[in-house]
Amino acid sequence: MAGNPPIVVHRISASGGRRVIVRGRIMGLAHSDGDVLELVARAGITGGPDLLADPTLVQWAGGRPHQYRLLELLP
Repeated sequence: MAGNPPIVVHRISASGGRRVIVRGRIMGLAHSDGDVLELVARAGITGGPDLLADPTLVQWAGGRPHQYRLLELLP
């Protein structure tokens, strides 16, 4: 399982939020760690915030972990 985590949190969308996929199933769009945990729980995986730091369970794809909004560029 280490090479293929069951939870994938995809890159930040242009409007904000990240798509969450659990075991190949799209669960929804998360705007916070709490949202990710809720979506993951709906798929039958439970755990606290520490779950999100476990690379054997969660892959943060295309961006920094725990970030849900695009950074604005300074003028």
